[in-house]
Amino acid sequence: MNDERIVILIPCYNEALTIKKVINDFQRELPEADIYVYDNNSTDDTYEIAQNEGAIVKKEPRQGKGNVIRQMFFDIEADYYLMADGDDTYPAENCHELLAALREGKADMVIGDRLSNGTYFNENKRAFHDFGNNLVKNSINRLYQANIKDVMTGYRGFNRVFVKSFPVMSSGFQIETEFTIHALDKRFKLVEIPIDYRDRPEGSESKLDTFSDGLKVLITIFKMCKDYKPLFFFTVWFLLFFVLGLVVGLPVVIEFLKFGHINKIPSAILATGLMTFSMLLLVTGLTLDTVVRADKKMYELNLYKLYEVKNEK
Repeated sequence: MNDERIVILIPCYNEALTIKKVINDFQRELPEADIYVYDNNSTDDTYEIAQNEGAIVKKEPRQGKGNVIRQMFFDIEADYYLMADGDDTYPAENCHELLAALREGKADMVIGDRLSNGTYFNENKRAFHDFGNNLVKNSINRLYQANIKDVMTGYRGFNRVFVKSFPVMSSGFQIETEFTIHALDKRFKLVEIPIDYRDRPEGSESKLDTFSDGLKVLITIFKMCKDYKPLFFFTVWFLLFFVLGLVVGLPVVIEFLKFGHINKIPSAILATGLMTFSMLLLVTGLTLDTVVRADKKMYELNLYKLYEVKNEK
């Protein structure tokens, strides 16, 4: 354990009011860890305050939390990574539980679950956040037959294999959703640990827009369903257009069987088009499913190489 390297990742944007406390809390709880603060174009004193508190501070000019996390994963080498926001909403005291699950091999990614003990619902006063969290959570759980309780939390822990094999595709707050979907799709071990949640202190403003960022998260789920589960995605659309084709085409078939000719020419053309399109969707789904399966095999082979490097160390 003396040889292992632990890092704390804190992406920041205008967190001058809270960043000092966040850094000091983690310094108290994990004095052996290196604390990285990546400043994402803050217009306040976040960068200077973090630097004065002894954190390793860098600037990330590309706006968006996903861009910051992407650069962090590129730059930083460690055995265990703990990620938290700079707004002091997550207690540093829980870092020991997150780290223990990683050390013991119980998890590749640990999720700090804000929802199970009820503090999130008491502290968070922003309208529609509960609805948005539940919508995203239920969508992912149904898609993967999982039981994840908190999909959107920003308090997470990762081992090195997860970090170095995670392709960051999102630029913004959708990164939280991407973490969970990627872990479920690639069969990484997940552990959720209930944590307390405290709302931002007075004067600290959330950068998350409930509606625009919520819509981006839903679009991310839509896209990742297409990318990760193309057969399911295109089969749903196939069934939709196939049923529409039946609704439009059955009267035409019945008319032909009764009278031996067709008067509903526009309906016949529309039904033919809908059926042809539905078949194209099904073939597309089958083709992409084969491609995705081949990609997963290559991903697994690359994982073996990462594990070999880890074991050599």
